[in-house]
Amino acid sequence: MGGRRKGEPGERGEREPGEPGEPAAVRPVLKWAGGKSQLLAAYARFFPRPGANRAYHEPFFGGGAVFFALRPPAGACLSDLNAELIHFYEVVRDAPAELLAHFAIHQNDRRYYNDVRAQDPAALGDVARASRFLYLNRAGYNGLYRVNRGGDFNVPYGTQRDPVGSVDAANLHRAAALLRGATLLCADFALVVERARAGDFVYFDPPYQPQSATASFTDYTAGSFGAGEQERLAAVAADLDARGCLVMLSNSDVPAVRRLYSQAPFRLFTVPARRVINCRADRRGPVNEVVIVNYDVPEEATPAAGNGRRPGENG
Repeated sequence: MGGRRKGEPGERGEREPGEPGEPAAVRPVLKWAGGKSQLLAAYARFFPRPGANRAYHEPFFGGGAVFFALRPPAGACLSDLNAELIHFYEVVRDAPAELLAHFAIHQNDRRYYNDVRAQDPAALGDVARASRFLYLNRAGYNGLYRVNRGGDFNVPYGTQRDPVGSVDAANLHRAAALLRGATLLCADFALVVERARAGDFVYFDPPYQPQSATASFTDYTAGSFGAGEQERLAAVAADLDARGCLVMLSNSDVPAVRRLYSQAPFRLFTVPARRVINCRADRRGPVNEVVIVNYDVPEEATPAAGNGRRPGENG
């Protein structure tokens, strides 16, 4: 394609999974609502080629599915405004064996879960604090992380039969090894502007714009992520583009998001997904998301209606 920005998706020259010498896959350590594990195959066409000097930045790190899948060779800066999350990954990186040993003491019991949830994490040691975080993630409802206005975790007990046994120790150790090559920061997403350089790849997976007025879930930290934050994120993406960075974002496929990224250099592509976070099974099901990039992608990707629409596409 003409006008291709250096580093766009294309022939990566990498070994296929399972070939001799291919490192064992690393899966996310956490269950994470809105995590991208199920969309990695659909996202693969959008990822730029890795480069010796192309650092990776992910300001809404969450479950980290994209980072663990890409295994960026030139280092990474992983950040999130969730202090408990970043602390957890620091302990995974620095003390995985100690974390697993402490995690093994937890119980699959509703009353026990509520007692652990009521603990003040700031009063715990580093390993115990990270162990609590992992237990609440595994035993809580559907991998949600939600806090009230006071910043207290308030997700109810879930239905996982064996939350302790569900953690893959070998995978956690592989994740720890990958994290040792990354910088972890508890920071606002806008900090990436100060750290990213021309040619770096920046991936944003923010709290999604609600599909409807009653579908809002933005209380990931004590402050919600509303329309104003979505607009600020779009401005940061434009700033990174001006600096020569490769930018990719994912969000819900709604008019408000399309409007924010309706102008060049951004292009929007529809990605079918599945909504799984709802207490009512009849409200879970197929839903479209959008991937937004500032570089060219292979032709098989389908532009979202309203930006790069192909002939015959519906609006």
